[in-house]
Amino acid sequence: MSKKEGRFERIYSQGVSDVIEIWVDKETGVNYIYRQSGYSGGMTVLLDSLGKPVINKE
Repeated sequence: MSKKEGRFERIYSQGVSDVIEIWVDKETGVNYIYRQSGYSGGMTVLLDSLGKPVINKE
């Protein structure tokens, strides 16, 4: 049985109890920022200085 590849890939992580991560949607290239603190967390689209989504060209 082959291992199924996930759609999202974590490309950056920092912190232990307060975590910040950047995830990339491998199908669209759109970057998301994830923030976790304690028992709560959230994810949103990562924006550039013009307010447009950051998109990997790869």
